[in-house]
Amino acid sequence: MIAGWAADSEFRREADWNPGRSLDEYQRFYRRLIQSPPPDLIRLGVIRGGILVGYVDLHGDQPHRRELGFVIGERSRWGQGLGRLAGAAGLDYGFHQLALREIWAEAMDANQRSVRILQSLGMLEIGRGGKDIFLDQPTHYRQFAITAENWLAGTH
Repeated sequence: MIAGWAADSEFRREADWNPGRSLDEYQRFYRRLIQSPPPDLIRLGVIRGGILVGYVDLHGDQPHRRELGFVIGERSRWGQGLGRLAGAAGLDYGFHQLALREIWAEAMDANQRSVRILQSLGMLEIGRGGKDIFLDQPTHYRQFAITAENWLAGTH
């Protein structure tokens, strides 16, 4: 299912998935990742109407801090609030189930949808990251974080 999203070239560009990989390579990659996930990655599926529409990651090996990431699959599902729901579910899981103290995330400045999602979750901008390219446009990463105290207090 996840590998099938790679059939959409625009999705691959926006999600920064390697355009040179074949669908079979994506299927093998995700099958390996599901069967043997790295110890520093928690990946949760985002289900809508019984269909896997995305995933949310909590990545890192620090005991009380992890990085949030999320992807919503097919472009037909974009603009429906699923990214925000995925991000909120990841924060909720990290703070309630993993007892994290802080969760951080990065978004490219040129990817305003992702920036707005992080801001809507109550994440505060804490710094500027490295440079990159998004949709052929030079940009930089914006770094965000939220503490368990702020999330649990409902400041989002």
